Amino acid sequence: MSIFDQTIKRRYTNSIKWDAMEKVYGLQDASDILPMWVADMDFAPPAAVTKALQQYLEHAVFGYSLIGEEALQSIVDWQKARHDWQIHKDSILFCNGVVAALANCIVALTEPNDKILISSPIYPPFFTIPKNNAREVVSCPLVEKDGTFTYDFEAFEQALAQNIKAYILCNPHNPGGYVWDEATLKEIIRLCAKYDVLIISDEIHADLMLNGEKHTPLAKIAGDEIDRIITCMAPTKTFNLAGIQVAYMIVTDKKKRLQLEAVNMASGQGLLNSFAPVALHAAYTEGAPWLEELLSYISANMDYVKAELEKIPGIYVAKPQSTYLLWIDYRQLALDEKNVMKRLLEIGKLGLEPGTKYGEEGRGFLRMNVACSFETVQDGVERFKKAFIQ
Repeated sequence: MSIFDQTIKRRYTNSIKWDAMEKVYGLQDASDILPMWVADMDFAPPAAVTKALQQYLEHAVFGYSLIGEEALQSIVDWQKARHDWQIHKDSILFCNGVVAALANCIVALTEPNDKILISSPIYPPFFTIPKNNAREVVSCPLVEKDGTFTYDFEAFEQALAQNIKAYILCNPHNPGGYVWDEATLKEIIRLCAKYDVLIISDEIHADLMLNGEKHTPLAKIAGDEIDRIITCMAPTKTFNLAGIQVAYMIVTDKKKRLQLEAVNMASGQGLLNSFAPVALHAAYTEGAPWLEELLSYISANMDYVKAELEKIPGIYVAKPQSTYLLWIDYRQLALDEKNVMKRLLEIGKLGLEPGTKYGEEGRGFLRMNVACSFETVQDGVERFKKAFIQ
């Protein structure tokens, strides 16, 4: 029996995933809805993380804390071991989340009314963070075929030529779970260099590689263009530590680091909560065996969901190369999104994410989180079937 077979009761624990569905879906009562939406695992983190936090808790004094050298070194060692990427401790800047890191980059390194380029369908904060900081969002959609998205580099270059100041890359891609190959990444770098565009690379899903796939950090292959790249990463998605709130940016350009530090100072940020470096260090130094078991478990969950849901005429599930999120294509059902969500919530009692949350290019798709026990996955599959098999 796998450690991931345990079903941990999370309802009524102030979990956003389990206890915010009334607000998310506009329901009076969602207590009978199974949530498989937000990117939050139902698994306990590695035992080493829990142990380290318990030891820190027993110290019983939680004053202002420095981020110790051991936390910095654990990041360096993890990147080298996991991605064969040599980084320097001086290039690391901490933040309480990758979304916050995106915001800091936008504020520090662009100006109000500047144009920020994204490639949709994409993680919703890529739209909202620039807009909320008075920047103009320009979308150059990815090209979809059979549930797989690719870049149209002719259109991408035309977009960059519109006086774009920054491009936000999702590497690996969310929601599709695609691992961009080196040739694609190098072309992104080449074109952004040609038009002198900053690249903010969200690589929070980098460690969640399935079936032997390898992640290529953008900065690792950037050569002389490395200083135009800000890499945003975190252990939170990998080890289910989102509530701990710890992320970091890898910034090789000293001038950009100083600009980012100045934004942190101006907003009164800059320090992590005292539990964050403890959890990060434990995860990165002792969490690798847990992660390997997790990835195998998630892959098996995905295989099961794909096999079962594709028994429904009109449903296609492309197994992703990374992450624990499935991108389900229902376009052949000839049902609009409102009807699909209504069936899922009212008949199946299942909470998934509608594709248009990720942009208009997501219409006809659903995002499903399978980072939960196989028992829960089976329940979710049966609820999905109930919604569409009459």
